Amino acid sequence: MRSPLRRTAALLFAAAALAGSTAPASPPAAAAPDAAPAAAPEAAPAGPRHAECRTRVHGSHATAHCFNGNATTDHVQLHVECVRWWDPDMDTARAAVGPAGHVSLTQRCWLGIRHAWVTHRAT
Repeated sequence: MRSPLRRTAALLFAAAALAGSTAPASPPAAAAPDAAPAAAPEAAPAGPRHAECRTRVHGSHATAHCFNGNATTDHVQLHVECVRWWDPDMDTARAAVGPAGHVSLTQRCWLGIRHAWVTHRAT
């Protein structure tokens, strides 16, 4: 009869041999010592940049000041959600902001503004 220590060692050896059989058939190829290092992948180009807008709500009036510091034209639009259910939510017309351009958008509700935000559409 085998001792418990020998039986454990035999089981460990069998488990190691079984685990080793699932290894890939050949090790990964190593690069030659004189080969040039692999080039780092280029960073993905940044998506469309938008004009920077600051929105201010004062009572029932909302104002957005937008400045476009980019080389492309951006179209901005101010949206206002009113507090009262009977007061319709309002949107301004879309305004084009050229490179290094500035635009101010205003909109109002009758009694109060719950939320005001600006959307962008680059061209």
